[in-house]
Amino acid sequence: MLRLSKVELGIKNGESDKMNKFLSEIICQPKSLEVTLDYYSSTEGEKRLKKIQELFHKENFQQIIFTGMGSSFFTSYAAACLFNSVGIHSFVVNTSELLYYHFALVTEKTLIVCISQSGESFEVVKLLKKLPANIFCIGVTNEEKSTLSMTAKVSLLSKAGREEMTSTKTYTSISLVTFILGWYLTGKWGQGKISQVKKLITGFGELLTGHENLVKDIFDFLGDIKFLQFIGRGPSYSTVLQSELMFKEAAKVAAAGTLGGEFRHGPMEMVKPGFKSILFAAEGKTYNQSIKMAGDIAKYNGKVLIITNKDPKISDSNINAILINQPDEYLYSIQSIIPVQLIVNHLALVKGFEPGNFVNGGKVTLME
Repeated sequence: MLRLSKVELGIKNGESDKMNKFLSEIICQPKSLEVTLDYYSSTEGEKRLKKIQELFHKENFQQIIFTGMGSSFFTSYAAACLFNSVGIHSFVVNTSELLYYHFALVTEKTLIVCISQSGESFEVVKLLKKLPANIFCIGVTNEEKSTLSMTAKVSLLSKAGREEMTSTKTYTSISLVTFILGWYLTGKWGQGKISQVKKLITGFGELLTGHENLVKDIFDFLGDIKFLQFIGRGPSYSTVLQSELMFKEAAKVAAAGTLGGEFRHGPMEMVKPGFKSILFAAEGKTYNQSIKMAGDIAKYNGKVLIITNKDPKISDSNINAILINQPDEYLYSIQSIIPVQLIVNHLALVKGFEPGNFVNGGKVTLME
């Protein structure tokens, strides 16, 4: 279990009472990412990666299926985007749907990558029991002694430390682990990528330093939130889905997450005065389309907060932007979740309940 000091958490003397569990797990993400990076820069971590690489080449897999539930399913989407971008045929299927509707996709030439923070999610455990002996499964989890970790052919560990509340640090750490795997399989994992990840960790720290001012600026712009629309493309769609989940789960506020390309196919009709949205726009293949959409939402008098790594240079009272200092589109998809995590924490406190606490369920889902 990772134990962090007040200094590592960014808590000054006398401030510990103000730091609820959810916020403390948000604040310790730079440390969690650093420990995860250190692990995959070590002999033990590289040994696990190398074992998967050898298996991947020996078995000549034709496709990878990423699967998971909840946050782990969302992480899978960004992972599949990265793997496809580097030439590894991959796609993502929700574990429950894979069990009942898409199991025919699983063949001897399919490598299954099961992602579960706890390693005990009901559907994932059920899938592990259903997979034939000749199907190879890689596990990605935060718990070394979990069913997933002990059953998978090889398990890759997130080193986020124990998490009690709605997923924050396990989500970002596991996202990083899946990216490291993709880079390692294609020979791209080395000092260049390690330097990029170190920049990611620094960027997390920079955003979280003075987080109270960031939250104030966001709410000065958005005002009271009763419903929030999230929009994004590519790897940022993982961030969109995770944001939607956190709003519902941790702040108990209605939200929706939609692919950027889908938003014009109907949801744009919701936009009118009072409509509020967050749009993730990373510099890359679809940056221009995303910024144009922000302009159109503003044109119809909806508010849009753009979380981006490139200044959109738009002057409009219905548009505001948060700049993320992370040029890589995939690592940006991890870092850009921070403002949303902070919004969720603030909303829960305003509503008078413990942020990220579970009321109708639990941290680990043990039934269908």
